[in-house]
Amino acid sequence: MSDQPLQPFSPPTALLAQFDIPYSTGLIVEWVLYAIFAFWAVYTLIAMYHWLRYSHTNFLAFPAIGIHLYISIALMSYALSGNPMLLPFLP
Repeated sequence: MSDQPLQPFSPPTALLAQFDIPYSTGLIVEWVLYAIFAFWAVYTLIAMYHWLRYSHTNFLAFPAIGIHLYISIALMSYALSGNPMLLPFLP
């Protein structure tokens, strides 16, 4: 057993502070989120095309795609701005 008290984990932003990066960690996180959401948008468009093109139950595809887009856009806007205007149940 160690005679030293336990040290809490540091947040991931503390890792970036160890390097000499001229940009703020908030800006880096924001651009990483933009890259993730760009990948999500391309992936979603391809999935929507294939679902509508090759599915035999297209009448189920439209509501499912609409719900998916609403929830995803709401989560993206909340992650980037911190404003839960599309998700009224969040604090």
